[in-house]
Amino acid sequence: MTYIKHGILAAAIMLAATMTSLHQAHAEQCEQQTFEEAKYVVCTLEPGKADLRLFWTNADGAPYRAFSSLAGAVRAEGRTLTFAVNAGMYRADFSPMGLYVENGRELKPANTTEAKSSSGQVPNFYKKPNGVFFLGEAGAGILPTHEFLKRRAKVRFATQSGPMLVIANKLNPIFIVGSTDRTRRSGVGTCERGAVRFAISEDGVNFHDFARLFRDHLKCPDALFLDGGRGVGIYNPAMGRNDWSWHGGYGPIFGLVE
Repeated sequence: MTYIKHGILAAAIMLAATMTSLHQAHAEQCEQQTFEEAKYVVCTLEPGKADLRLFWTNADGAPYRAFSSLAGAVRAEGRTLTFAVNAGMYRADFSPMGLYVENGRELKPANTTEAKSSSGQVPNFYKKPNGVFFLGEAGAGILPTHEFLKRRAKVRFATQSGPMLVIANKLNPIFIVGSTDRTRRSGVGTCERGAVRFAISEDGVNFHDFARLFRDHLKCPDALFLDGGRGVGIYNPAMGRNDWSWHGGYGPIFGLVE
């Protein structure tokens, strides 16, 4: 009986340790960081250890819009959504602004048009170069849109947004040092050792400082801007985050499924 009790106790300790390590792994996936006095949430996904996907519409063809709606759909399949972030800019009907590939199917073509607002300003999506984040057989990558279209690589997931923040370890030259255009921003980078890092600013930052976060702090030689202002949001239950967009919801969404 003593041996049985000891065996049960050991099994319980091992189970508790396993559960603790799993909880810590989820909790450490996203963390708060500070770079040059600005606060960020940074989420790191290691290569080969994360099932990162893109989502847009549900089984009825309607946009998910809310992270909680996506989480419910994933849960109905017996899986768990542990992290999500909006995957680029979108139109009023929540459709992607540009290229969108989901499960190998191109649902929206690349957007290569030129655009300016009525005031003569170039909207963020159209700032040059914009780019494409993609997931293929070789892992994750980010390329300027024109380079991606030249290569026409076979990918499972892809989303177009802009502008590029970092290109081959160089900051996008259109950014202005000390710019007063400061707002909350979100972006994604492909980083050292194949990691994918998402960053969401909690404070207002300009493009130049946000790009330096990826290159100098997160060690990402390529990075892409996703969205800004009231469109920035993150879902991470371990941090108690389930944000909502003031635009009435989100369009395409990055989701980590476990």
